Amino acid sequence: MQLHISPSLRHVTVFPGKGVREFIKVKVGSRRLSYRMLFYSILFFTFLLRVVFVMTAVDTIDGERKCSTIGCLGKRLGPKILGRRLDSTVPEVIYQILEEPIGKDELQGRSDIPQSLDEFMAEIKEGKSDARTFAVKLRDMVTLLEQRTRNAKIQEYLYRHVASSSIPKQLHCLALRLANEHASNAAARLQLPSAELVPALVDNSYFHFVLASDNVLAASVVATSLVRNSLRRHKVVLHIITDRKTYYPMQAWFSLHPLSPAIIEVKALHHFDWFTKGKVPVLEAMEKDQKVRSQFRGGSSAIVANNTDKPNVIAAKLQALSPKYNSVMNHIRIHLPEMFPSLDKVVFLDDDIVVQTDLSPLWDIDMNGKVNGAVETCRGEDNFVMSKRLKSYLNFSHPLISNNFNPNSCAWAYGMNIFDLDAWRKTNISLTYHYWLEQNLKSDLSLWQLGTLPPGLIAFHGHVHVIDPFWHMLGLGYQENTSSADVKSAGVIHFNGRAKPWLEIAFPKLRPFWAKYVDFSDKFIKSCHIRAS
Repeated sequence: MQLHISPSLRHVTVFPGKGVREFIKVKVGSRRLSYRMLFYSILFFTFLLRVVFVMTAVDTIDGERKCSTIGCLGKRLGPKILGRRLDSTVPEVIYQILEEPIGKDELQGRSDIPQSLDEFMAEIKEGKSDARTFAVKLRDMVTLLEQRTRNAKIQEYLYRHVASSSIPKQLHCLALRLANEHASNAAARLQLPSAELVPALVDNSYFHFVLASDNVLAASVVATSLVRNSLRRHKVVLHIITDRKTYYPMQAWFSLHPLSPAIIEVKALHHFDWFTKGKVPVLEAMEKDQKVRSQFRGGSSAIVANNTDKPNVIAAKLQALSPKYNSVMNHIRIHLPEMFPSLDKVVFLDDDIVVQTDLSPLWDIDMNGKVNGAVETCRGEDNFVMSKRLKSYLNFSHPLISNNFNPNSCAWAYGMNIFDLDAWRKTNISLTYHYWLEQNLKSDLSLWQLGTLPPGLIAFHGHVHVIDPFWHMLGLGYQENTSSADVKSAGVIHFNGRAKPWLEIAFPKLRPFWAKYVDFSDKFIKSCHIRAS
């Protein structure tokens, strides 16, 4: 069969032939098209129609008006096919108004600025405003709301700073009552430990833990959780280091609340011979740091009054003013080899941690000659907590830092650390620590801003053995969204951050993990109105 089409397309003639399966020819004028070319032509036009359909549908979804003519469709698709975009339909005057700078005082006291989106839309509809009026009202409303949001955030950070830096009256009450008990009750001033147990304090066959704290309640939770979860309590030795003012309350508490068969030692800093002889570098650095910090920062009022810093920057500066970052309890860990000259290995615990498992397996970890066994903080499911590298703590815009360290090196955490004191004594870690403290003071605190971890990251650089994250879960003092299931499965949980579990600003969902180790029926706890929630 043959199909013949006249040049004018008015006549179509069909002739019998060999069949359409064997051969098809279409005559248009003097040209002949093969079956294969016809097939590809139909395929191409089908594809083109689909492209036109999709692009038109996208335009409709984007909110543009529908096209009813070929000319409109050409105008619509032409620029897109050629890689160009249509001109914006937003009037240029709106861009001009929104880009105009506006002073922070220009909006003060004005009553004509809409206070909400509903109020803004109502004014626009009622006044039938032009584009300029629309842009002015929008700019003023958004700017005013931004200023209010910023002020609210700064006030929140200031209140949290005050709450986290102050001593709650309940804790102050507890210390006073215990000091009074120490003075009036012989049972509250027992020798800790008893004479027959003193040899265990230097016996390396025991599991030695060190806790530095001036918070009696926090220390009691660490000690109780440690001993209660230990499988070999008779082998646990906890060395509690405190300051002069807290020594009597701390001794009274552990005299009246023994954790036998575990061995508890309570010792004040002035009881250490090396601490009272000559100059202690860390104390000198702390004194200088306090003077520089007070001048450099200007106090919390000066920080809050700064109108150029972003709220998160102000929060970091307020945190740097926290007394804990200049506390000897925080710095004292760098002197562990001198404080415990007879011990080979200790586990150092912060007072805002809770132990949830037996920690004796930590002594079986091979440190491979390293000094500090710690959990890295640059890897983990929680990007907010576990995304810390050296650049998170050190100022790499300063040549002293950038010339000596890699900003992307992984950071690690204080709070639960294994210290091989024997390996430590063979290094210059302590000297390095004091050297960098001095350099930071000379540079007006420009190398870092926060406490003891930054110089620790520097001093222990190259001396850290990474341990399993199971042993140390961080962030319970600032990450409210921490999963309860993850908390339950961790060996040690750390309430690092402002929301300490003994403060009213603690996260209600996380505080019970700490509170379950407090005996709220105890007479001292009850008399000071310390409650579970």
